Amino acid sequence: MLVRSVSRCSSKLRVPPAARPCFRLACRPQRRHFSMPATPGAQHSSSTTSSATAAVGMIAPFVDELDRIAPSFRINGSQVRVLQTPTEFYETLKDKIRNAEERIFLSTLYIGKSEQELIATIRDTLRAKPNVTLSILTDALRGTREAPDPSCASLLAPLIAEFGPDRVEIRMYHTPNLTGLRKKYMPKRINEGWGLQHMKLYGVDDEIILTGANLSSDYFSDRQDRYHLFSSKDITEYFSNLHGAVSSLSFLVTPSKSPSGFELVWPDTNSAPSPLTDPKQFVAESTELLAGLISYKTRALTANDTTPEDKKDTTVYMLAQFSQLLSPDTSTELPAISHILQTLARPQYAKSSWTFTAGYFNPAPSLSKLLISTASTNNTVITASPYANGFYKSPGVSGLLPDAYVLLARRFLRAVHHNKREADITLREWRKGTVGEPGAWTYHAKGLWVTLPENKDPSISLIGSSNYTKRSYSLDLEANALIVTENEGLKKRLGDEQRWLQENTTITTRDDLAMVERRVGLKVRIAMMIVQLTGGAL
Repeated sequence: MLVRSVSRCSSKLRVPPAARPCFRLACRPQRRHFSMPATPGAQHSSSTTSSATAAVGMIAPFVDELDRIAPSFRINGSQVRVLQTPTEFYETLKDKIRNAEERIFLSTLYIGKSEQELIATIRDTLRAKPNVTLSILTDALRGTREAPDPSCASLLAPLIAEFGPDRVEIRMYHTPNLTGLRKKYMPKRINEGWGLQHMKLYGVDDEIILTGANLSSDYFSDRQDRYHLFSSKDITEYFSNLHGAVSSLSFLVTPSKSPSGFELVWPDTNSAPSPLTDPKQFVAESTELLAGLISYKTRALTANDTTPEDKKDTTVYMLAQFSQLLSPDTSTELPAISHILQTLARPQYAKSSWTFTAGYFNPAPSLSKLLISTASTNNTVITASPYANGFYKSPGVSGLLPDAYVLLARRFLRAVHHNKREADITLREWRKGTVGEPGAWTYHAKGLWVTLPENKDPSISLIGSSNYTKRSYSLDLEANALIVTENEGLKKRLGDEQRWLQENTTITTRDDLAMVERRVGLKVRIAMMIVQLTGGAL
């Protein structure tokens, strides 16, 4: 057994400050008030005033309901930096870690087992700055898959041995859906289909990077994703609390002299019993802990952002999808994105537009219907070409998955055609070389941008870990930020991001997918069944 099922350890283990969930409830939801741009009255034309008034009016229907779905903070748009490339993401992350003064907390699916440079950067900071604490949360199934060979867990365990449990905490979340005989006999490559810790939260002190990227070499070099750096204590503290709450529902990694080099234990300080011994009670106590934290009534327990109120022109909603941990399910991501798309179906948004992207094109059926039902025009879907899919030419059944996603794209375009929306919705495939050949990249970006009528750039954007699949909305743990902004600089940065992601794309039509070389056979349809089973990706 790679995971030692211990319902309660005899000794209490101290949790580093960075991992402790700490939040409070507000008495009532906070309402968003959108201000007019400040310009000299004598030089401010009536047409500009009318345009600004119209823009505020267009935003209001979105935020009125969002305020009743998820917690949020007001910041200035300059506090959001949009990164462009994997290298920029990696160098920014290392730079933030080097300059840490108090805490580093990283939530990710996994850290690549050979990421010695990243670990060395963390180790150097911990050695140089005794006050810095480290908290890392990964997934137990993915993080121990290779054990007793080198794995994510064996890579991280030496940090605990060197700096002690008071400064370093490594946690691994295990789904309550995989227990007993199912866990015992399910192959490791397949068992992840029952749920994963999928959040990507990379926080240092009072800044945080939200992305869909994991922490491994391809995501640092040639796997295109999206990355937003938020310089906000409130937002960072909120996601730190979220990270800490899930950590308190996860196994603790401890160094070991065993062949694997680590052990997973369940501390008695955890917020619930082990999911492997009492999954039903685990979910019940998880619900009690998390439901309040993700509620729209929640306010992070922090010093308020120091930005003057009259400069706060951007609202950031903190979204979470924790379906497997909540009974009843009060997750906020699916309701939020559904509300946005439902609002775009109103006639007054006929001149709006949206761009939607997912590296693994398998949006939840409800989202596909909502995308097609919007009144918006000039809309774009970006997905990975089969030649830019991480599973391209993979050994075994997973190698069939790229064509399975092509089949899903074909079905989406068929629905677009059936609803007479071909003039309004375009599918673009992203490709930069061919996987396995020199210089080739893969595509893993996901998100949504909404541009309001009479605007050039998006006012609304969604960034985070979700793949927007059935799996995201039923099995995995996801965290996202929804940006609603009036800040022209941030809108331009979001517009630039939307445009540069299309630089390596080509329009793909139903006729293109009907060509002989793109037809799919029985084996791919079998892979399609696997995609449906796992909700999007293995």
